[in-house]
Amino acid sequence: MAPVPPGIRFLTSFNRDQWYRAFTFGLTFLLYTSFHLSRKPISIVKSELHKNCSHVMEAPIESSSSQQPVLHPELDCSWKPFDRNNYKQLLGAMDYSFLCAYAIGMYLSGIIGERLPIRLYLTVGMLTSGLFTCLFGLGYIYDIHSLGFYIFVQVANGLVQTTGWPSVVTCIGNWFGKGRRGLIMGLWNSHTSVGNILGSLIAGYFVSSNWGLSFIVPGVIIAAMGVICFFFLIEHPNDLKIASTQSSAPSNQLHKNWNGVNGHKDLYLQYKPGAKAQSWDTELLLGQESIGVCVPVQQVVVVKSEAEPSAISFMGALRIPGVVEFSLSLLFAKLVSYTFLFWLPLYITKAAHLDAKKAGDLSTLFDVGGIVGGILAGVISDKMGKRATTCAVMLLLAAPTLYGFSMMSQFGLGPTIGMLLVCGGLVNGPYALITTAVSADLGTHKSLKGNARALSTVTAIIDGTGSVGAAVGPLLAGLLSAQGWDQVFYMLMTADFLALLLLLRLVMKELRSHRNRPGVAVELKEH
Repeated sequence: MAPVPPGIRFLTSFNRDQWYRAFTFGLTFLLYTSFHLSRKPISIVKSELHKNCSHVMEAPIESSSSQQPVLHPELDCSWKPFDRNNYKQLLGAMDYSFLCAYAIGMYLSGIIGERLPIRLYLTVGMLTSGLFTCLFGLGYIYDIHSLGFYIFVQVANGLVQTTGWPSVVTCIGNWFGKGRRGLIMGLWNSHTSVGNILGSLIAGYFVSSNWGLSFIVPGVIIAAMGVICFFFLIEHPNDLKIASTQSSAPSNQLHKNWNGVNGHKDLYLQYKPGAKAQSWDTELLLGQESIGVCVPVQQVVVVKSEAEPSAISFMGALRIPGVVEFSLSLLFAKLVSYTFLFWLPLYITKAAHLDAKKAGDLSTLFDVGGIVGGILAGVISDKMGKRATTCAVMLLLAAPTLYGFSMMSQFGLGPTIGMLLVCGGLVNGPYALITTAVSADLGTHKSLKGNARALSTVTAIIDGTGSVGAAVGPLLAGLLSAQGWDQVFYMLMTADFLALLLLLRLVMKELRSHRNRPGVAVELKEH
């Protein structure tokens, strides 16, 4: 008999639960990749909505007294209404509309998500997000030039996209414990950068020829992933166990084992309240001719439905130690990350004098660095057992690196590529760690006494607060860039220092403690 191939032996070494865990990891990864894939096109299309029209300027007319080039209105290559001098403010307003709606909706999304089936909630969110993403692209197809239309689509899309993050983090938190949560979620959180990269490449492919498809194609992708979510997402490992138990126990088992009394075989459950526990008596109803005569058969004690963990309140989640500090720190960390997300391609276009496609492709290097930074942050925090300290060190290094990037980007393509990779790792590392491993740790904090239903609310509070910064950052960038890009980088460096300051109390607490174990560094005792 031939030996079993090594690859097959490796595959069969995993049990069924491990395969389901890997499947959930991969599925949630792809689901949230599609969310970021649909957010990225706006940053690529910005340089197409307001283009440098110098290449269509005609030579000066000899008979004209003025020798300046003339740009005829019919040759205007920008997309109205973004052809005005205040186009940066208009583009910033679009970003702000999306992110402000996202921040407000996030606080509600976590609370709603705890009370609805995650699979259905996430499916509806992805389908509607696909619809609104496509609507923005249809503005090009149907030649729409109303600023109100684009603002409305951005606000609506921002609201429905809040269904994504609390849902996927809750699912991944249900399936993976605290043992190597930093590493696992560092790998898993790379979906953010992968989505940004794919979104940049897809949008960049269509941006010069038909920028409407830069939105329509990602919109179709996220809607299709919503359908896959409906058919395949498993919210909790217990769902499989319950389904397995139900399928292994035939519905007629009781009838097979029960011979009945006086020819009657119908079983009923009678509720009898007790002092501390609730009991149910399995009884036999002896037909209509003898209504009211019941013969006790078996007593089964069950858990009251009221004893199931209830959804945590908003204030209850805020009282979990560490939630406020990490939420406020994320506000400034996410401000920096999302400013790069929405403005980096345009900055590269202006600073390096590249077209929209090349600038979009180059901006993906920031996300490549973000993947490495997120994984390193998770591995280091697992090994040290100190989540806050890991974030603080990366934030401390990020601020001077941002200044270096603003200087080096003027010295050619090579230094720009190198600084993009380093900045991406240091900026996205703390952001990734707080939104994943830290959120999952706090959402399953020991003070909750096993109430895992709080995870969705805690995640929404942390990411919702961070989204406030994500809304403010691009808006400030649009205003400050009119005075020069140096002002934007000063703002980003200040935000990193503020994020660091907000973590100092937790850092000091971690450094004083010598009993922290890996994966529980954020389980802080209340004073």
